Order: sequence, then structure tokens, then C-alpha cells
Amino acid sequence: MGSAAAKAASDKNVKQVLICTPDKDLAQCVVGNLVVQFDRRKGQMFDHDGVIEKFGVPPESIPDYLALMGDASDGFPGLPGWGAKSASTVLGRYLHIENIPADPGDWDVQVRGAAKLAATLQEQMELAMLFRKIATVVTDAPTFTTIDELRWTGSRDNFAEVAARIDAPRLVERAAKLTQTRI
Repeated sequence: MGSAAAKAASDKNVKQVLICTPDKDLAQCVVGNLVVQFDRRKGQMFDHDGVIEKFGVPPESIPDYLALMGDASDGFPGLPGWGAKSASTVLGRYLHIENIPADPGDWDVQVRGAAKLAATLQEQMELAMLFRKIATVVTDAPTFTTIDELRWTGSRDNFAEVAARIDAPRLVERAAKLTQTRI
């Protein structure tokens, strides 16, 4: 999804790219108001400022944020002692793990347990960098060639069969209506 969003956003005819998922890692793909994240279940949209409001860090810091605090859905625990509040406070100032001073006395943000957090980060820096790599969404994988390839041209021949198999016959009617209005 990250690669498709980046590719679509690079097309001058695209006004906005909507990434429809509540998944935290995809927040790193948000670019201003051009690429936004939409949580359909909660009806919330997040642009650049929305990501900062929600996580306390800008989109480019999301992999670092997840590396420190962990991401159960992606299967890594983060670093001991680091949680959402400490990660967002520190990364809100330093943006990336490697920019965080080793000596907590050099931190110009106040965080409870800073000495222990700094020690944990220094002791487990290699692990933190691995977690960041795991949390980083690929944005340069091969995708479509032009945005026109994404234009919907109607349902596939076996759509009615698939809809019946999943016990969703109304999907066929809805797809037919969409076909009439979009093609």
C-alpha cells in the first residue's frame, strides 16, 4: 500500500491519495494533505497534522516510534520501559532514534525514567534499529505504471460466483450500480 500511495501521489493529476486502514505503520506514508490515512471504522481522517495530534510525532518518525514502543500487530515488542508517551515525547524532539543523545542529561525534554530509558536504548540500539526496519513501509516496490491502470472498469466475470460463495448477493447489485455511474 505504501508503494502504491507514493506512486499515485507522484502523479500530477492526483489531488489526494486515501490510505484506508487504521494500521499505525501506514501513518508514515502520510504526506501533508496529499496522502492521508482514513480509519473507516472510526470515521477519522489523518493528514500530517492529524498524525502528530494522534501519535505525538510526525509521519517520518512513525517507524522510530513503533520501534521504541513496539507493535503487537507486526510481532515485535519494542524496548523495555518505552511506551507511547515516552517515545512520542523524545521523538517529538529528536525525530529519529539515532538523534537521541546517549546521555539523558543532554535531553532537552522531560521524561520520567529518562536515565533508564537512555540506558535501555544504548544497550539495545541494534534491536531498536531492527524494529525500525521491520516497521518501515516500503514505498518503492514495483506497482502500476500509470494511475489510469487503477481506474475501475467493472466487476470481473466471476464476481457473482464469489459474492454467492461468501453469502453476499447484494454486492452484485451494488457493483452493477457502480458500473453504471463510473464507466
